[in-house]
Amino acid sequence: MSVHPIAAADALTRLHEFSAVIDARSESEYALDRLPGAINWPSLNDEQRARVGTLYKQVNPFEARKLGAALVARNIAAHIEREAMDKPKSWQPLVYCWRGGQRSGALSLVLGQIGFRVTIIEGGYKAFRNAMLADLPAQARRLHYRVVCGPTGSGKTRLLHALQGAGAQVLDLEGLAHHRASVLGLIPGQPQPSQKQFEMRVWNALRHFDAERPVYVEAESKKVGNCTVPDALMDMMRASPCLRVDLSDDERVALLLEDYPFFVTDADFFCRRLDTLVTLRGRAVISEWKALVAAGQTEAVVRDLLAVHYDPGYDTSTRRNFARFDQAVPVVLANRSPQTLAAASAAILRLELEDGVTTAA
Repeated sequence: MSVHPIAAADALTRLHEFSAVIDARSESEYALDRLPGAINWPSLNDEQRARVGTLYKQVNPFEARKLGAALVARNIAAHIEREAMDKPKSWQPLVYCWRGGQRSGALSLVLGQIGFRVTIIEGGYKAFRNAMLADLPAQARRLHYRVVCGPTGSGKTRLLHALQGAGAQVLDLEGLAHHRASVLGLIPGQPQPSQKQFEMRVWNALRHFDAERPVYVEAESKKVGNCTVPDALMDMMRASPCLRVDLSDDERVALLLEDYPFFVTDADFFCRRLDTLVTLRGRAVISEWKALVAAGQTEAVVRDLLAVHYDPGYDTSTRRNFARFDQAVPVVLANRSPQTLAAASAAILRLELEDGVTTAA
């Protein structure tokens, strides 16, 4: 048999060594959170776990273990037939379950008996998560950041993507959270990850960055939708040098209509999102905006949202949260075109954020 245990803390730094990372937990546990790149081979699926658990409580543990063993054996056979028949002997999977117990142990035993070199995480997912949470602050603090600031619709996310395309290191928190980080930032059809999965994604992104080069990140509040940014990362961002993106109001409105197409294509969804602003803006204002949306005047609503909801207090709030905002390097965008954003990102990288005004015409 070729099964080798590994401490969770060691697994953090050795994930790249394995041919595959296999999560032997149920599909709902896997959906809630998982190791980076993990694939799901449930030893017991959700329905089967419920059946075994019920038998355990209502009959006795022995009968439950018999049923569980039969189900696990069938599932492992199906996984091997589906996924492992074409694998060479050199294939080396890393396997885990909740605590590194029976579910991952059974799968590892069979794979090891075949002749694969299997590594199993001691303490399973729970131990790995604890080790990851302990390592996350160190990963955040070993890096230096450049924070991209600017009012809503100024093109911050687009500039980040342009910087990434130009070879810069970019931490896209909104991409990791599946949310555009505002009251209206929910993306239809893209549910947010759990807080645990968001933290795992952030850690995984941070660990791959080169500490000798800056990491560009968008100015965010503590929460990106329902996901909370880890404290150590937030502290580093708030103390870091800033860039300020400037774009005309007309271009900002046009950009938002492009980036939030559902404002136009799904009026009902847009109006439901507007309802979340009732406590801040009052029912009369929201009713007026919804009437304009119904009349096809969405652009006017977006312009009002900027003027009434987003822009007032932006500078004060950003200055309060980001200590170096007053010294931010201006990035003046003539328009929202890809060419302008590419020119701006090239200028930023060329100047390496030295003091001065970066203008993209």
